Amino acid sequence: MIDINNVFVCIAAPLLAASFCLGKKYFHPVFFMLTGMGVCLLSAYINTFIAALYQTTAFHAATEISPVIEEVMKLLPLLFYLLIFEPEPEHIKPSILSIAAGFATFENICYLVQNGATNFGFLLIRGFGTGAMHILCGAVIGYGLIYVWRRTWLKLAGTFGLLGVCIVFHGIYNLLIAYGGRIQYIAYLLPMVIIILSVSTGKMLLPHLHSDKY
Repeated sequence: MIDINNVFVCIAAPLLAASFCLGKKYFHPVFFMLTGMGVCLLSAYINTFIAALYQTTAFHAATEISPVIEEVMKLLPLLFYLLIFEPEPEHIKPSILSIAAGFATFENICYLVQNGATNFGFLLIRGFGTGAMHILCGAVIGYGLIYVWRRTWLKLAGTFGLLGVCIVFHGIYNLLIAYGGRIQYIAYLLPMVIIILSVSTGKMLLPHLHSDKY
């Protein structure tokens, strides 16, 4: 874990310095991305601690512990941002997506540090798959919170519901990967396909929504 700490510092330092030079406009996305990386590092410590505490296998840790810890940890910075700063709805989506992107980026870096970078093809598929999975979960949280936080009676239940959806999807994703073989490649492709279909559907429906509105 010490090596990972050093890697985090080496990545965070130049990005943070650049964000200060670029000004406020670019500070927020970089800051939230670094927050996602820090959350990923902290999640690794918590996952390791809980797995050691309950003496679980790597399979059970990946499918039962990691999804819960990682999704909760990604949500906490966003909840802090919402409760303290009360941002406009258009600022919520970029924030959680930046956190998710930072988390996925640092997770891929950790994988490279632990397993090496010899198999480029597999790393390419895994990199896109892992990134898409975290981005997809972030999109569910971001778009969902914009809706549920407009309704006071739905805030608590809606937040837990969105978190539950992300945990279940993350758990299924990890389960398929842990199964190995061709199944893991299906798992890597699944979030990418969902994102592509969601974006395509959104672009097709957006003009109709605007026409109905006016």
